[in-house]
Amino acid sequence: MASYGMNDVKNGQKILVNNEPAVITDTEYVKPGKGQAFTRVKYRQIRTGRVQEITMKSTDSVEAADVLDTDMQYLYSDGEYWHFMNPESFEQVQADKAGMGGAEKWLKGEEECVVTLWNGTPIAVQPPNFVELQITETDPGVRGDTSGGGGKPATLETGAVVRVPLFVGQEEVIKVDTRSGEYVSRVK
Repeated sequence: MASYGMNDVKNGQKILVNNEPAVITDTEYVKPGKGQAFTRVKYRQIRTGRVQEITMKSTDSVEAADVLDTDMQYLYSDGEYWHFMNPESFEQVQADKAGMGGAEKWLKGEEECVVTLWNGTPIAVQPPNFVELQITETDPGVRGDTSGGGGKPATLETGAVVRVPLFVGQEEVIKVDTRSGEYVSRVK
C-alpha cells in the first residue's frame, strides 16, 4: 500500500486514518520558532462525513486509501440494499443504508451516480447534481398567501420533501438540485 509523507499531502487526497477512509480537505504546514516543524491536516471521513483534524510531525507519513470513485448506473432497491451497475463491465454492487448516505431520496431508477468503492464495497453514493421528479403530494397554493415567503412543502415520487413556489401543483415534474435539496424549475 502506498503512503504519503507529510510534505506530499495535498487537498483531495484519500488517506486511511484509524483504518477508515478519509479525504483531506485542508493542510497547514507550521514551522514554529522553536521546535520541530509539523503539519496540521483537516480531513473528512468518507463513511460518516465527520470532519476532524490531526497534527503530525514532518517526518511522519500517512497511508493512502484504496478508494475508487466509479460512474455507475442505479438499477433498483430491494428495500434493504440499493443496486448499482458499472455500464462498461456490467459488474453490479449493492450499497446499504449507511453507504447511501441520504442519496436514496433522489434516485428513482437508471440515474448515473458516482459510487465510492473501498475494497470493492460502496461506502458513499453521490447522485446526479440535478434530477427531475414528479410531485405526488402538495397543498394547493392559496391566492394572496405570500406573507411567509411564498413557498410550500411538496412530497416527490421518491419520498423526498422539498419547498416549492405556490404556483407549482400536484402531478407536475420539477427539477431539484440534489446538493442543496432545493427546487430549481418546472420541467416542460
